[in-house]
Amino acid sequence: MGEPHVLILHEVADYPAWKAVFDEAAALRKAAGELSFQVLAQDDDANRIVHFSRWTSLERARTFLSPPPWWRSAARPGSARRSSST
Repeated sequence: MGEPHVLILHEVADYPAWKAVFDEAAALRKAAGELSFQVLAQDDDANRIVHFSRWTSLERARTFLSPPPWWRSAARPGSARRSSST
């Protein structure tokens, strides 16, 4: 079985602000086991994005992508209005 992939659909409040925070976290994601990623924005609404990534293990991806409770309420630039993942 190959490396697991994660697909996340986001609707963010402000794509440029969200992308800046996302890019700042690149080293953290890599250290957590992310091997590669792609971020795509919709043509008609740049605040609706798709994040597709490949990880060393599903367990490491789940651990990294399961934020502590305080994170969900933190006011961050461009934070997600809605998101879902598979």
